[in-house]
Amino acid sequence: MNNIPTSEFAVRRPPAVSVKTPRNPAQAGNGNQLMADSFSVYYGPFEAVKKVSCAFPVGEVTALIGPSGCGKSTFLRAINRMNDLIPSCHVKGLLYFGGKRIYGPKLDVTVLRRRIGMVFQKPNPFPKSIYDNVAYGPRLHASCSRRDLDERVETSLRKAALWDEVKDRLQANALGLSGGQQQRLCLARALAVNPEVLLMDEPTSALDPKATAAIEDLIDALRGAYTIIIVTHNMQQAARVSDLTAFLYEGSLIEVGATSQLFTNPKEKRTEDYITGRFG
Repeated sequence: MNNIPTSEFAVRRPPAVSVKTPRNPAQAGNGNQLMADSFSVYYGPFEAVKKVSCAFPVGEVTALIGPSGCGKSTFLRAINRMNDLIPSCHVKGLLYFGGKRIYGPKLDVTVLRRRIGMVFQKPNPFPKSIYDNVAYGPRLHASCSRRDLDERVETSLRKAALWDEVKDRLQANALGLSGGQQQRLCLARALAVNPEVLLMDEPTSALDPKATAAIEDLIDALRGAYTIIIVTHNMQQAARVSDLTAFLYEGSLIEVGATSQLFTNPKEKRTEDYITGRFG
């Protein structure tokens, strides 16, 4: 297969990651790695995600790419069981986090969603103050003193690079923020409960280029502290922010590998055809 010119995609850095699925889920990722083993998601009889097997390296950024309707968002939402809210949705196969089955009968979904946070395509702040948006999770999941809560709100807003912009108006309604600020607020809200994993479903698709760059810079800053999985239709974005890239097509995982390798020398013809614009 011919190499794709490296000038077409500005890959951030060559990562040192392992893309093999661990044989023993209980030993995956020092206790908090995500992995899928022949995992499928169905809407009624329709198989939207087809027997996906892969592991997500701890502390790395993984991008999920592929054409619309290929199962990216469905798979992402299955990781913290957002699809439970859809009556026709059911799963087969295994999905593990920290060696435990995400769809196991004894799993506490509330605890799972604290450990695996999510940022959606469109900013969705609560119609509350900026402070109350960030404090919502800690109030729900932890018993915090006012001082501890203040510190957690500030820390989360700083991690989301929003503190300096809102520190003097924390009691203002969050709906008054710009779109980019609202998305960073949603990220701060997710970070406030100290998750180990962040799921990001096209977090910049509704943002302008300046706000998009700010979110990409945040992803880079959070690298190493969190395992991040981002769904994106923007392949240049995937190349800029991710260590690992997974290409899905018609519900199947076609190829997964280090971003630098997948974008410059993909192993599969369908991967090459997609990233060079021959379809999608």
